Amino acid sequence: MAPATDTAQRRRRVTLALKESLRELRNQLSLLNHQVGGRLKLKDVDLDCLELIASAGPLTPSALARRAGLHPATVTGILDRLERGGWVARERDPEAADRRAVTVRAVRGRTGEVFRVYSGMNSAMDDLCAGYTEEELVLIAGFLRRTTEAGRAATAELTGE
Repeated sequence: MAPATDTAQRRRRVTLALKESLRELRNQLSLLNHQVGGRLKLKDVDLDCLELIASAGPLTPSALARRAGLHPATVTGILDRLERGGWVARERDPEAADRRAVTVRAVRGRTGEVFRVYSGMNSAMDDLCAGYTEEELVLIAGFLRRTTEAGRAATAELTGE
């Protein structure tokens, strides 16, 4: 076998192994998030929306629906549950032309509860990262950012955005 062909086959095998590892990671994080949601008495989708609000908020309900890829009516139910649980607050948007417009923000102090439930994973990640050089961590972080962007692009393509 020619060296170039051998190199190409090895690269394909490594790439396939990487994709499989990403699928396994996705599955494991999904299971972790399900357990975290259970501890916090939140549905998986509620936890996802709370994370979006906490990281990108405050958001309008329609912006949250777009980001989460959910129907606006579904988001209304999610926000009702999150508000009843004291996780988010709906507030009038003083800058909106429509006086009925609201934004949703995460309630201060409640996100600490989420971080406490994730503390085992956060500690494990600290230990894992300690085994890498700064340069390696920069490389991994860059790969993950680019993977996230590829996921956003694939999602946009599927949703027609």
